[in-house]
Amino acid sequence: MEWIKIAIQIIIAVSIFNVWLLRFGKPTSWRGGTAKSMKEEFEAYGLPLWFMKVIGFLKLTFALLLIAGIWFQYLITPAAIGMAVLMLGAIAMHIKVKDSLVKSFPAFSFLMLSLILIFI
Repeated sequence: MEWIKIAIQIIIAVSIFNVWLLRFGKPTSWRGGTAKSMKEEFEAYGLPLWFMKVIGFLKLTFALLLIAGIWFQYLITPAAIGMAVLMLGAIAMHIKVKDSLVKSFPAFSFLMLSLILIFI
């Protein structure tokens, strides 16, 4: 069971690093509305630029804590709770702009994975 938990931590963290560091300014199938970058996505949601920076900081911090949780297990639950809250917000934003369910799939998946980390 422990290796499953570690795998989930790595999957969430690597995905967050990918989105917020490597694909930040690039279009993806998962962007909200018709956005082609993270900045455009937050604009589509009606959120200010400073909020994007706060969310990015929090997501990257929680992702780092999930990686650190491989060695310091007490970090896993707070990081997973934080990530779950942010994923709920992401799902709400996709609903707000009337995105298809497909666009919400990553946020929903990471919400479910975060809940697994919280409760196992």
